[in-house]
Amino acid sequence: MLDMKHPLRLESYVCGAWRAGTGSPKPLRDAATGAVVAEIDSTGLDFAETLAYGRAAGAQLRAMKLHDRALMLKALGLRLMEQKDAFHALSLATGATPKDGQIDIEGGIGTLLNYASKARRELPNTRMLTDGVVEPLSKDASFSAQHILSPLRGVAVHINAFNFPIWGMLEKLAPNLLAGMPAIVKPASQTAYLTELMVRRIIETGLLPEGSLQLVCGGVGDLLDHVTGQDVVTFTGSARTGQMLRAHPAIIGNSTRFTMEADSLNACILGPDATSDSPEFDLFIREVVREVTAKAGQKCTAIRRVIIPRAQADAVRAALDAKLGAISVGLPNDPTTRMGALASLDQREDVRRAIAALASEAEIIFGNPQSVQVTTGDPEAGAFLNPVLLYADQPMRAQAIHDVEAFGPVATLMPYDDLGQAAELAALGKGSLVSSLFTNAPDVAEDVVLGLAPFHGRVMIGNRDSAKSSTGHGSPLPMLVHGGPGRAGGGEELGGMRGMHHYMQRTAIQGAPRLLAAVTGRWLDGAEARADTHPFRKSLAKLRIGDQLITEKREITLEDIEHFAGFTGDTFYAHMNEDAARANPFFEGRVAHGYLIVSFAAGLFVQPDPGPVLANYGIDNLRFLTPVYPGDRLGVQLTCKDINPRAEGDYGEVRWDCQVSKADGEVVALYDVLTMVAKTWPA
Repeated sequence: MLDMKHPLRLESYVCGAWRAGTGSPKPLRDAATGAVVAEIDSTGLDFAETLAYGRAAGAQLRAMKLHDRALMLKALGLRLMEQKDAFHALSLATGATPKDGQIDIEGGIGTLLNYASKARRELPNTRMLTDGVVEPLSKDASFSAQHILSPLRGVAVHINAFNFPIWGMLEKLAPNLLAGMPAIVKPASQTAYLTELMVRRIIETGLLPEGSLQLVCGGVGDLLDHVTGQDVVTFTGSARTGQMLRAHPAIIGNSTRFTMEADSLNACILGPDATSDSPEFDLFIREVVREVTAKAGQKCTAIRRVIIPRAQADAVRAALDAKLGAISVGLPNDPTTRMGALASLDQREDVRRAIAALASEAEIIFGNPQSVQVTTGDPEAGAFLNPVLLYADQPMRAQAIHDVEAFGPVATLMPYDDLGQAAELAALGKGSLVSSLFTNAPDVAEDVVLGLAPFHGRVMIGNRDSAKSSTGHGSPLPMLVHGGPGRAGGGEELGGMRGMHHYMQRTAIQGAPRLLAAVTGRWLDGAEARADTHPFRKSLAKLRIGDQLITEKREITLEDIEHFAGFTGDTFYAHMNEDAARANPFFEGRVAHGYLIVSFAAGLFVQPDPGPVLANYGIDNLRFLTPVYPGDRLGVQLTCKDINPRAEGDYGEVRWDCQVSKADGEVVALYDVLTMVAKTWPA
């Protein structure tokens, strides 16, 4: 329970210790009651020292392999999930209902766990990453190049917004810690007490290397004066503040990476096929109501502009009136409350001013921003606001409705006269995080999405087929990019493993293959190879990249081709009809099946006895380079290309470079064979 008589004095966690500011603290009030919850101040902190401390701590993260970092995130996420009740109890003070809190709390912790899982599935257990394919730079394979991604040597400074004090922190921390970069988190002051609680719990686990996470509660002072070209600054908040930070002399002078997620006038479009008797119409209404009211409209992905066919305007208005009229506004801990409070009284006044600007071009058709109706709570002491809908009959002639974001439970209806105009209206937002389209017509989906995509980071299509499984308009997902062009900030977060790349440097490495292999830990053509014991007889403890097998040759006969065709049912004419095959411009006669070549290659390189190779789980990058005719003799060069021992379990993945060639050396097929290999053998 909160002790309102003795509000919490928030502390910053910097340089290995919890420290309170030395100045006059600012009171932070409960969004729904107005009672003081906490006090905040960062006066007296040495931000140059804080940055230096974080940079020094980065060495511990970089020393860890990727799977170890991923397991660290998994353990952390599980520990935090065990304590979610404490986070939910404090989350009520932000004005969020328990359902709203799930988006922030379980959503944030779930992002940690998702990154932990994807990293172990998709990434090698190394300290850096290769990016793309090897680029040969010489005809004799003596000089090649490979792009790599390595962690930056600075600190990620995350300046976050008030609306998601937990998710907003964890969705950035997950990829930056996984990349091997420490972080300093600066939460928005209004809801910093919830961020501080979670950081305390994180530090108490002891799971993170000391210094890999620091917290600043209060102003950032001169922190940005001390950033370098190895640091990263991310910002979530208003475009005005973001542009000011982006123009900071140190950020410009050092070319410090800066990622911004800012204002976004997200749109939801009703397709012309979605009439009032269609499932898509009902789904559209449900989505608009949910996005207007969830978190009291304080979501960066919330629907601000509702773009509808003019013929459906009356039906949409009536349906939204009925649904929004049933939304109860009140104290977030009241089970009957459907929508809680805005984050603060100041935030409510900001929203009212924005509504007034919108009302200069649009008519308020639902709600009264000056008269608040609540089922529980004090409408003056709490930052309550009922949902507000506006209607702009000529949206193509308006400006404010495409420029002003009311960051609360507010949306503007805009009718369109043709489908091209619908996409054009969405584009007038000058760049958004997300737009959604509700349609069941493929041609509508194609036309609108192609019109929306250049102006949006994400587009969701809703229809009856995905109604039960859709994650909805407003949910950023760890595996999808979150960000948008133009006024949305021009930044990008999340997006699965690509989210790590913001905290890593891409470098082109050129050199002799032998030296490139030493740098990347991956064998490439032209590097040293060893042919001694059959490599399938070696466990991970003994196997090394460059271990190689060169097989005997096998002649391909016409009988082989016909038997394979009869056995598999693949009787394509080029394998069975000499005249038809010769008429094909690519062949000189009947040719062997590509999969016959792969099958015979396996027969040449596989060592059949029980041993450390446990399973073949796939083939990557298979290419057939030249036809194989009856009488050709084929052999295989199989080379250990990449070894990826798992941090968990008794096995690892091994990637083998497989080259199938004719007797004269002409390469017939290239591919990677993927196997699971025991760490030791006998086990």
